[in-house]
Amino acid sequence: MAVVLLKEDRKNLIINQLNLHTRISLSDLAQILHVSEDTIRRDINDLAEEGKLIRIRGGAMSKAYHYNAGPVENYSQEQKARIAEKAAALVKEGMLVLIGGGTTIREFIRAIPDDLQATFLTVNPLTAVELLDKPLLEIILIGGPVSRHSRMTVGADVGERLSEIRADLCVMGTTALDAQAGMTDSHWETVQTKKAMIRAAKKTAVLSISEKMNSVLSLKVADLRDIDYVVTELPPDSPGLAPYKEAGTTLL
Repeated sequence: MAVVLLKEDRKNLIINQLNLHTRISLSDLAQILHVSEDTIRRDINDLAEEGKLIRIRGGAMSKAYHYNAGPVENYSQEQKARIAEKAAALVKEGMLVLIGGGTTIREFIRAIPDDLQATFLTVNPLTAVELLDKPLLEIILIGGPVSRHSRMTVGADVGERLSEIRADLCVMGTTALDAQAGMTDSHWETVQTKKAMIRAAKKTAVLSISEKMNSVLSLKVADLRDIDYVVTELPPDSPGLAPYKEAGTTLL
């Protein structure tokens, strides 16, 4: 029998899920907490009024990844900075790099050397703005309708543009990663864009704090075998990463 949580306990768990995944849907939260979506909606409304999260259509988003949230501490920033340093080493002079968005990607951008000359394409408007801090990068934003859920451009036109690209490297964050289930998300249009991004690159690197690993959401983005690098703050020989190593993915 599922344990029924008190309101404050539910609200604390909602904040924890947002810290881990940046965004989460009403339906996923209802499933995790074993309550109705109406109950979750009321909890989210309360938390939004308390200034602890941002309401979005169909769910909620962490204040750390909102364009107008002001100075907000990035959850697990130290771990994300370590991930960023590792991932930045994959980027070489003259590369064509396809990049997503999220708080770990924000740290990755900060770790890119200021003297690097390369071309970066992105489907995330906030990422495009953040890349402007790197003076020698050429930045291309792939336009289209913007998802309120993921802040990414989505839709058929975006998929068509991505199909015309052959990037050297795709770098993206993740909401959930599992050795068996692979990379998963909870929003249909976002998943389709992420799939197209992986197809558009010769190699793909997924950046994930270890807390997001061994978790599964409702929609498949990619099998682990489709991901060339998993970059986490843990050392590659960490026992918890053994299932990922066995799947054949390179761990950084």
